[in-house]
Amino acid sequence: MSKIAFIYPGQGAQKAGMGKDFYENSESARAVFDRASEILDLDMKELCFEENDRLDLTEYTQAALVTTCLAMTKVVSEHGIRPDVTAGLSLGEYCAIAVAGGMSGEDAIRTVRKRGILMQNTVPAGEGAMAAVLGMEASAIEEVIEDIEGVTIANYNCPGQIVITGVTAGVEDASEKLKAAGAKRVVMLNVSGPFHSPLLKSAGEELLKELENVEIHKLEIPYVTNVTAEYVQNEEEIKGLLGQQVSSSVRWEQSIRKMIEEGVDTFVEIGPGKTLAGFMRKISRDVAMYNIGTWEDVEKVAEALK
Repeated sequence: MSKIAFIYPGQGAQKAGMGKDFYENSESARAVFDRASEILDLDMKELCFEENDRLDLTEYTQAALVTTCLAMTKVVSEHGIRPDVTAGLSLGEYCAIAVAGGMSGEDAIRTVRKRGILMQNTVPAGEGAMAAVLGMEASAIEEVIEDIEGVTIANYNCPGQIVITGVTAGVEDASEKLKAAGAKRVVMLNVSGPFHSPLLKSAGEELLKELENVEIHKLEIPYVTNVTAEYVQNEEEIKGLLGQQVSSSVRWEQSIRKMIEEGVDTFVEIGPGKTLAGFMRKISRDVAMYNIGTWEDVEKVAEALK
C-alpha cells in the first residue's frame, strides 16, 4: 500500500485565477474562500481570481496562497485521498500543519496574513535581497559565503538549486564570488525582502506573539518541518518552530529525503504550478509524483491512487 505525502508550495507559486475552478465547482472550496474573505476583510475572490498588482506582494500573497491550497485540499479529501504525512515549503508549512490537524484552516490563514506583513516590513525596502544559485553543490556555496557578512542560505530546494539571502550588498558580492567559483548561473530574485535570513529574527519573535492567540491541536498525522527536516509529532513544538522558520533555512531537499527514508513513495503537490515536482525530479525519480492544481487534476489523481 502506498505511503502518501501531501506537499504544499511556497511563495512564487501564486498566479491569477488560482483556485477559481474549485470555487465554481465545490461548495466546500467556496466556503474556504468566503470564510477567508470574512476573517481578513479582503475580497479573496478578487485577489486570487483576477489580474491585480497585489497578488505578488508578500502581505497579500501568503494569505491568498494558503487559502487556495486549503480549498483545493478540501476537494482532494472528498475524493478519498488521505495523506500519511504532510510538508510545505516555507509558507506551505502552514497548509501542512492545518491538514495534519495542528491548527484550524482559519487560524492558518489569519496567521500567514500577519506573517506576510511582518516579513514584508521588517527590513526596509532595498536593504535585503535573495539570489538563486544554479549548478553548484550546497557545500561549495556554504564555503564561498562563509566569510561574507550578512549572507546565508535561505533554501536548499534541490540539487543544483540553492537560494541565498541577506543584506543586498552582501548578496551581490556573494553572487560574483559564486560565479567565479563555478556556479552555472546566479539570478537575483524579485522579492520584497531577505526571507529566511537572520535579518528577520525580530519578525519571528513578533510572529510568536501572534501565535499566542492560536489554538494548537493534537496532530492527527505528522508533518515535516523546514527548520530541521524532521518529523513533528508533538504539537507542543509547533509554535516555536514557526517562530524560528521565518529566519532559518528552508531544508526542502532534506525534508523530501527524510520522508522517502521513512517509506513515503507517493507525493501529491497541491496548489498552483508544479514547482515542487520540478524539485522532485532532481531529488529522486524513484517515487510517484502527482500534481493537483486544477479541477481536472483531482479526478485523474484520485483514479491513479485507487
